[in-house]
Amino acid sequence: MQLEVPGFGCLDLEHLVLDFNGTIARDGILLSNMDRTLKELAAQYTIHVVTADTGGTVAEALAGLPCSLQIIREGDEAEQKEAYIRALGPERVVCLGNGANDRLMLKAAALGIAVLEGEGTAVSALQHADIVARSVYDAMGLLMVPRRIVATLRS
Repeated sequence: MQLEVPGFGCLDLEHLVLDFNGTIARDGILLSNMDRTLKELAAQYTIHVVTADTGGTVAEALAGLPCSLQIIREGDEAEQKEAYIRALGPERVVCLGNGANDRLMLKAAALGIAVLEGEGTAVSALQHADIVARSVYDAMGLLMVPRRIVATLRS
């Protein structure tokens, strides 16, 4: 997706990086209709899910969906997620997350969107995001209707 945002800059996004629990899943279970939403977004983005997979459910939850999975090790999760973004080329990445361990990837990405879901959202994630969305569905709606991003970020 290419998008010119006055006062923010030009976005040329190729990768969508997602946190799992608290972002696209709750208690290890994919949110309702998330499978369909991921399939729709896969037409525009290469989708990556980066998670510590605390509940051990992510592989099963994402089976058959058009996304790659990166399970990170316990400890220094924020730094591992940031490194993943940097390896992709942060200028081509939009990411969504809610936790404290998402804060560095939200900051590193060309576009970081913090989401407010049932698990809650860490203040540090909010502080490092470019946009805060009231749900993951609203965040993904921004990606499906990019003029909403322009309306939010223009200055």
